Amino acid sequence: MAIQSVPTSNIISIAPGYARTKRIFDITFTVCILPPLGIIILILALFIRSDSKGRIIFRQKRVGMHRAEFDMFKLRSMHENCDDTHHREAIKQYMNGQPLNGNADMPYKLENDDRVTKIGQLLRKTSLDEFPQFWNVLRGEMSLVGPRPPLPYEVEMYSPRDMLRLSGKPGLTGPWQVYGRSRTPFQEMVEMDIAYLQQQSFWEDLKLITLTIPVMLQRRGGA
Repeated sequence: MAIQSVPTSNIISIAPGYARTKRIFDITFTVCILPPLGIIILILALFIRSDSKGRIIFRQKRVGMHRAEFDMFKLRSMHENCDDTHHREAIKQYMNGQPLNGNADMPYKLENDDRVTKIGQLLRKTSLDEFPQFWNVLRGEMSLVGPRPPLPYEVEMYSPRDMLRLSGKPGLTGPWQVYGRSRTPFQEMVEMDIAYLQQQSFWEDLKLITLTIPVMLQRRGGA
């Protein structure tokens, strides 16, 4: 089912100057990091290929700014051709505020997912599987900082308030990745994203990028 554009009443207006500054920084930062990033992805690709059969790069349909769909790139962390029924049910449970497990530290993390490969578990905990999304940044579909892009079947369950998080470009990192992740209920994540989009501060973007590094190294709340 095709996703319709979001009504203008459910949009946070992004200032043109802020959007332009973000885009310039997105391109500059990504171009500078591409050489070492390419080497890391190549090494990870060898581990992925040795661990399981299938593609190295996984393409998944996501919903971006103003509900525009795009193909998001990830390093494959699951076995090929997996059934997503379990994940769809987990998303419904998460959006309804129900914990996905009994882990008090990370109650909203989907644990014991047998679709995930051994190397995939490490990729997800460290967020290394997200590295190919720098290509999405170069293509203008994503930004370095912003709300994480949801799946189409998640957006079908959004309330008008939830739709506000689709007012800006989705990001590689953002307030949820830095301050919440698997510890944060869905509605709290939505409010984090709305507050971020309303603030429109380039210095806040730089702060979130800087804080993302220790989060990755410490594997806090990785899915």
